[in-house]
Amino acid sequence: MASDLPPLLSSEQFHPTDPQKARIGQLLFYDKILSGNKNISCGTCHHHDLGGADGLSLGIGEGGVGVGPKRTAGTGDARIRKRIPRNAPALWNIGHKSIRNIFHDGRLSVSDIYGNGFNSPAEEWLPAGLDNITAAQALFPLTAQFEMAGNPKENQIAGAVHDRIDAAWPIIAKRVRVIPEYAEMFEAVFDDVSNAQDVTIVHIGNALAAFINSDWQSFDSPFDAYLTDQTPLPQDAAEGMKLFYGTANCASCHAGPLFTDQEFHALALPAFGPGRTRRFDPMPRDVGRMGESDALEDAYRFRTPPLRNVALTAPYGHNGAFATLKSVIKHHTDPLKTKSTWTRDMANLPNAPWLEAIDFTIQSDTREMIRQARALDIKPIDLTDAEISDIEAFLHSLTGASGNTRPMGRPDTVPSGLPVD
Repeated sequence: MASDLPPLLSSEQFHPTDPQKARIGQLLFYDKILSGNKNISCGTCHHHDLGGADGLSLGIGEGGVGVGPKRTAGTGDARIRKRIPRNAPALWNIGHKSIRNIFHDGRLSVSDIYGNGFNSPAEEWLPAGLDNITAAQALFPLTAQFEMAGNPKENQIAGAVHDRIDAAWPIIAKRVRVIPEYAEMFEAVFDDVSNAQDVTIVHIGNALAAFINSDWQSFDSPFDAYLTDQTPLPQDAAEGMKLFYGTANCASCHAGPLFTDQEFHALALPAFGPGRTRRFDPMPRDVGRMGESDALEDAYRFRTPPLRNVALTAPYGHNGAFATLKSVIKHHTDPLKTKSTWTRDMANLPNAPWLEAIDFTIQSDTREMIRQARALDIKPIDLTDAEISDIEAFLHSLTGASGNTRPMGRPDTVPSGLPVD
């Protein structure tokens, strides 16, 4: 088994970050000025108190109220019009230099196809000059209608997005640079910014990336101590590690120092929610990687999630179908069986009566359910309840000692003066 264990993680393996840029990024990350209606920030759905996630199966974006599992779907004209189709992914270690794709379907990847360094939903309209894939990723929630942009006719940003995605970014950049404190910080830190007018969405993306890439580095877990100097794991975690790298075959996909092969696999997760629908597809389903690749063989496959600090980021699965580590481990042992016994109350979906008709409607399409059940990349394996508990204990050993105490964390205030979640 020793030969299967991953190499050590270290700070040198991450994209370098400037602490002053990270400070700007920290403020922007929690500043609602980046959202169309100034009512949601990046931190609302990727909060430090929730391990960089939101604790919900499917997120409540623009129009919602509150943070985490207590977040509500809003009221009146401001209420949400759609749930976020997928579970909010955690941010741990996405600044590692090995990361080559992001999002559950990998629709953002490192590539020279458009001459700007990335293959992304913005195609050739993604601006050049972004430092790394995290900087590119940070720009897309800002232009997503149900995440941060808002609905058409509600604000200038949402309207611009519906013309073309890159039409919105200059509006966001102007919102930021007219705030004197931000202007002064950008001028002091970025070599190519001599006055406020020079601040672009690229600078904003790079600042956000500096913060995300530095603040969510994590490699101080009990497992890291075991790799470093053979500090013993608790007995149940040690047994779980043997299973993980042995007969349970978890490491065939959750491989390497980040515990992901960055590939795409079908696990027959229970289907619900609005789905990640494509423009020509009227069904509320999520076809996963196929939505990006248009390859039929990619249907219902999703990116292998990294596992460091996974115990902090429930619920689990691309749609948050499973509330606990034990339940999602058990699903891996016999996906079709657990899918058949899964019940709707297992999904953490804040109450939104006006959306109830769509929440589980896909389950009534018997042909679609058959298609999804057939797309399965893992074979059932017999594990006892004790063995499942041991694997769960091993996953807990991947939690960093500083997992709940980040170097920068959440600021108390932001330059816009808007409230901080």
